[in-house]
Order: sequence, then C-alpha cells, then structure tokens
Amino acid sequence: MTDKQAATEEIVPDTMANPSPAKSMGDPGITPLSPTHTQQNETDQVQTQLSFVVVVAIDFGTTSSGYAYAFTKEPECIHTMRRWEGGDPGVSNQKTPTTILLTPDRKFHSFGYAARDFYHDLDPSESKQWLYLEKFKMKLHTTANLSTETDLHAANGKRVKALDIFAYALAFFKEQALKELSDQTGGDFDNNDVRWVITVPAIWKMPAKQFMREAAYKSGLVCRENPEQLIISLEPEAASIYCRKLRLHQMVDLGTQTTQNGFSPTDNAGSATNQAKEHVRRNRQSRTFLVENVIGELWSELEEGDRYVVVDCGGGTVDLTVHQIRLPEGHLKELYKASGKKTHSVTQGGFALFPAHGLTLTKCSDQSQSPLFPGGPYGSIGIDYEFEKLLCKIFGQDFIDQFKIKRPAAWVDLMIAFESRKRAAAPERTNPLNINLPFSFIDYYKKFRGHSVEHALRKSNVDFVKWSSQGMLRMSPDAMNSLFKPTIDHIIQHLTELFEKPEVSHIKFLFLVGGFAESPLLQHAVQNMLQGRSRIIIPHDVGLTILKGAVLFGLDPSIIKVRRSPLTYGVGVLNRFVEGKHPPEKLLVKDGTRWCTDVFDTFIAADQSVALGEMVKRSYTPAKPSQQVIVIHVYCSEKERAGFISEPGVRKCGTLRLDVSGTESTAPRREIQTLMQFGDTEIRAMAVDVSTGRTVKASIDFLSH
Repeated sequence: MTDKQAATEEIVPDTMANPSPAKSMGDPGITPLSPTHTQQNETDQVQTQLSFVVVVAIDFGTTSSGYAYAFTKEPECIHTMRRWEGGDPGVSNQKTPTTILLTPDRKFHSFGYAARDFYHDLDPSESKQWLYLEKFKMKLHTTANLSTETDLHAANGKRVKALDIFAYALAFFKEQALKELSDQTGGDFDNNDVRWVITVPAIWKMPAKQFMREAAYKSGLVCRENPEQLIISLEPEAASIYCRKLRLHQMVDLGTQTTQNGFSPTDNAGSATNQAKEHVRRNRQSRTFLVENVIGELWSELEEGDRYVVVDCGGGTVDLTVHQIRLPEGHLKELYKASGKKTHSVTQGGFALFPAHGLTLTKCSDQSQSPLFPGGPYGSIGIDYEFEKLLCKIFGQDFIDQFKIKRPAAWVDLMIAFESRKRAAAPERTNPLNINLPFSFIDYYKKFRGHSVEHALRKSNVDFVKWSSQGMLRMSPDAMNSLFKPTIDHIIQHLTELFEKPEVSHIKFLFLVGGFAESPLLQHAVQNMLQGRSRIIIPHDVGLTILKGAVLFGLDPSIIKVRRSPLTYGVGVLNRFVEGKHPPEKLLVKDGTRWCTDVFDTFIAADQSVALGEMVKRSYTPAKPSQQVIVIHVYCSEKERAGFISEPGVRKCGTLRLDVSGTESTAPRREIQTLMQFGDTEIRAMAVDVSTGRTVKASIDFLSH
C-alpha cells in the first residue's frame, strides 16, 4: 500500500466540507516541531565569487539588447560588446535590436540587426514562411499563467514556444561573448570560467524570473547542476550600483547645467542633433569604461538617511525606485516592493532600495479600444503603439492589420523609419519630421482601397500629418509630441504620486536611466514636474547604465545585503484540531488523532526583510509514524498572512519528496528539517531526515504548478 493510499483511508468523510487541497492530494501530512532562523556565513558567498575568471552581463531589453564584461582581476575595466554590424541613421547601435529570425523549419537563423536586415531583404512571398519576432520580452510579464509551454506569435502569425525563442537569444549572446573573450585571451575561453548575469525588470513576478533561468539552462548558458553560475539581476538595483560610482565627467546634471544629452536645449534642432551624434561617436571610440574603486563625487554629497530616486525608463517598463543611504560602504537594501503597495522602514545598513512603482505596457487584443490596457503606455514602445493608432485612424484598422500579415517585412521597415524620427523629437523643435513610407505600403494600400495614400490623408481629417511628394509622411513637431504624451503623462503621474508620499520627502537626486531616458521630451517633462525640488542626473551612455551596473553586481553580489520578500512562503501542515477554533471541514483523523488539515505554516511573510543568504529552518514530524515517503508542499501568496493553503490567492509553488523507506529513527518522533534560503532573486528549499542525514533539494517552481 502506498503512503498516498494509507493517508486517504484515514480521511474523515465530510460531504459539507470545502475542497481541501491536502485531502484531495491524499497528503500524508507533517506537523510542526520548532522554527529557527540561521544566517549564512558571508565567507561562503565570497568563495563562489572568486572561482570565476570573468563576469558577463546580458541586458535582455524589450527593444534592444547587449552584453558587457569585466575580468575579476581587472574589476575596474568594464568592456562593452563589439560594435554591432548594421544600424539605422540617427539611431545609436551600442546595443542590437531584440529581434530574432527563425528559418521556415523553425531553426535559429540570426539575432539583432542581422535578423532584421536579412528578413527585410527576403522576397515578400518568401518572408511569409520565415518566423520573425521582436519586442517579445514583455510577454513574460503580461502572461497571467506563464509556463514553459507559453507561446509567442511571429510576424507572420505563426506560434512558437517562448522558451525556445529566449533560449536561442541567450545562446546567441553566449556564442558572441565567448568568441570575443577567446579573441581577447588568445585561446578557447571555457564557459565554466564565466559568471553570467541576466537583467530583469523589478516588477517581474517570480514565474518570469524563473522562466529566464529555465531559458538559460536550455540555451547551455549554464547547467542545472551549477545554478550559482547565473545571477538574475534586478534592473533598478544594477542602475543604482553603477550610479554610486559616477564621477562628475560621466553624467549630465540637468539642474545645474544647460546640456541635455550633450547638447543645449536652446540650440536649433539641427545643431543639437549633430552635437548629440558627436557625443555618441566620441563615446564609441573606446568600448572600455573605467569604474574607479571610489565613491563618486555626487555620492559624497549624500549623508546617512538621504534619499534619491532612480527612474529606469526602458522599452516596455518604467521602474520608479527610491533608495536611501545608510552606511558608507554603500550596500543596498530593498525597502519598497516593486508593486508600490506599501511603505517600509529601514532596519539595517546599506543604501536602500524601495521600488515604489512598477509600470508596465501591454498590447490589447480588443482593437475597438485603445491598444493598451489601463496599465498604460509606460515604456518607449507606448509611443510605437500611439503611432500605430495614428496609422489606423488615417488608413483604417482593417488595412493595417492586413498589411502587417501580408507584408510583414515592410511593416518592420516602416517602424524602423519611425524609430529614427522618434528619437529626433525635442521640445524646441520647429521643423517637421519626415517618415519614409515603404513602396509596398503605398502599393498595397492602392490595391486594398482602390485609391492613393495621398487621398487617404486628405480624407482622414488628421491635419497635423501631411503627404510629401517624395513618398513621406510629414509630421509637425506637435504631432510627434502628441504621440509621446500618453506615455510621458503616465510616468509623470506616477512620479507625482510618488513625491506626494510623506516617506518620499526631501529627495536629493533623481537619476534618469534606461534607453528612453535619452528623450529630451521626457527630460523636459520631469524637469517641469519637479520644479527644482530635486537635481536630475543623467549618466552618459544612459542606455548602458544597467548593463554596466549588472557587471559590477556580478563581481560582488553581496553588495545587495537585504531584499524585501515579494511573496509569503510556507508549507502545508497538520495541527492538532481544536474545537471552536478550527473549521469543522478541516478535520482529519489519522490513527485516532484529530488533526486540522491545510494549515499554512509561514516561513517568511510578504514585505519582510530578508538578509542575503538568510536561511529559515523548520522542524516537522510525520503525522503518521509509518510513513515511508515524506511529501512537503511549498505554497506562496501575495497576502502577508495566510491561514490555510485552501484560501484564495494561495498556490503551490514547489514540492519536496523525501524517501525514508528502509530506515528507522532512534528518536520517538522522526525529525524532518525543512530549510528555505532567501535573499537572492531565486529561492531554494531543502528537506533533511535528521536521523539518517538523507537530503532532498528543490528550487521553488513557479512555472509547473
């Protein structure tokens, strides 16, 4: 007879009972002995750090991606990836577009500019067979039930497994980085000598973070047997780590200087653009950034207790995080969860993080509404969606939908043309912006509608977009600025709400980081909103801030001392049934003993401070002494308190199965220790049979349950 059958026989039938997870699973059951907390020795952390020769960080962005690295013997030298082939006029190519191309038989073909350019050059009839994907990263955050089976849609409408796409992308970066490292060192570089770091937005939930790790295993970036080789880094943390190193010559202070991204806002648009390009060109001459082993001059102005904001403006997300200076070492402590629901107090050292607001962008399937959920257009791709809405207004939703399916490569071309003009938008701009329409757009529209693009523009009543005889859409500066407005308004709204909180008073600095931070329109809006209350700091090469910070984090992961637990974690246990206290439907009888089933025994609560490497230990004993297999189910909830595992919002996220057959315990009650290790971006669990030393380990699984 199995343990499951034995347990099921002991269940008291109760036709009136609510569904019980433990009863339905035939859970053999454990009951608590005692709780303990332990702190991992910090020297253990150092041991794992020093075994790597190089740290390579991958910034896997919504719109663009790249990598950077530093050798552990030269931690002050951060090298960015080789110059990417390809690129667009007016668009910096320090990183490569997050675009991937698969062959018609679903094999990896190319990534980035190479993928985009090859796809562009395909014959339209042939391109329909190829699978081209872009801006697919946000699927991980916007999918409610993310799993390893989650699908993505390619430009031709075909479905492909998301895990395969992310694995292909990571394998590409692994190949590129190892080739560059081999060229640098003059021999084949061993992947085992690399510590990998992958950046993710702070507002991503645990399933999305685990998905990235699963993709890394599938890609061969790291192996499942050596999980410590990969660190998942939160983007605002990485930005903060880098910002503390900034020297005065490595940033622009909008509060005290008259430059925006290297040019004066009072200059005319032409000279401003030229100066900005020159600034980027100079920075590209060297791909090595020196990070001095000192605290930057800006940091010396900050005293204990001072607070500052990091606004991480990416393609798909914008994270607003508040940090607080605690100790001169500059260690990080998370004070604020990324959901922005709660305020937290500081309990110990480091400079502290509290991600106050996480803003996400998602595409809506109901085209009768705005193509955005109420969550809003927050990242820079919100502007792309506004442009798409404008095209739908002029040419019709039905035509745009068909054009994207029938001429997918031409649609990509159109959005590339828009991207370069989008970056030229500025508050002081007076001359129009011209956007090239691909010939196939003009041709397909005439076949679809029976009249010309020019006719459509005249009839659309969209006064601020005109037709140029050179085959271009001519947009007035106001028209372009209006595309930015919904996205920027949402960011400013959340910044305003943040600054109204009493605990976020006296903010000394606001750091604008991420690719969208380069936008003069966004910079101008933040300046107007703050009205001099805080100094606005923009690092040079602002799009690489997170990448460089992630390298620094990989070199010293212990710099982040304390995090906030995003969820409440615990296990399902049996407690002695108490009449009047426990619900009658939770009654379970085993060998004549009355138990209350489905009890949620909390290990750590949501919002609770968790030190790096902190271990929470609980001792349990089998409710039935003859059990041959001890099964411990791990549960999680977004609520701070959970009484029972059957409550709404509580879900199983892991299982520990410990086989104790063929062994005997000398103690009257067999002790099973369950340990959970917190503080990293992943959580690990372990069960130990104290009498025999048998151990079973598990990572908390957010994708399978």
